[in-house]
Amino acid sequence: MAGSAGGIASLISYPVLLAVGLPAKPANVADTIAFVACLPGSALGSRPELQGQRHRILRLAPLAIAGSAVGATLLLLTPAGVFGRIVPFLVAFAAVALLVQPRASAWLEERSGAGGWFWPQCGLLAVWVFDGYWGVGAGVMALAVLTLAVETGLPRANALKNVLLGMADVACSIVFILFGPVRWAAVVPLGLGVLAGSWIGPSLTRRIPPGLLRIVVAFVGFGLALDLWLHPG
Repeated sequence: MAGSAGGIASLISYPVLLAVGLPAKPANVADTIAFVACLPGSALGSRPELQGQRHRILRLAPLAIAGSAVGATLLLLTPAGVFGRIVPFLVAFAAVALLVQPRASAWLEERSGAGGWFWPQCGLLAVWVFDGYWGVGAGVMALAVLTLAVETGLPRANALKNVLLGMADVACSIVFILFGPVRWAAVVPLGLGVLAGSWIGPSLTRRIPPGLLRIVVAFVGFGLALDLWLHPG
């Protein structure tokens, strides 16, 4: 439920996987594959928020799939600690972006046409590579970029994020299944929980004021950044 209600479920699931004894990289792989189950659940639960967004999904999906596959490949080829050192700062930046989203969106609206789609696309590509490499916190970052550049309404941006993140997770999961260390004993039960929670989560976002949800997700992002900084790798 936390996953589809703001992209913060990995703040719970990843530490749990570490606590049961999985090393950092296999835990990250298991977490990512399990969250593929978020795609059908959140799509079903977010049908009202997804209405009219088909063209956005079709336009943004190729970037999500390609970027996530690249990130997964990088994870398998490089030590996790290399990228892990900058992860806390990226997550903290995403939390700040989420907090300033209303003012930033107003500023962007005043400058409509300046820069076009180039910088938003670069930001989304960075998020999808981040998701494929180190999935923990990617939902927070994706939600921040989408609310800034694509959809200012938080429930609709959250629904769009769920679908795109699910597609991205499918892409990097294929890479992990083919070439990476997959602990299926952890993936299956976590995936079942994600499926149930992602179906319920969108109804929660309809009942929470957007401003409150934005603040909660942002401060959870700050907490994640602090935890990753204090406990790298």
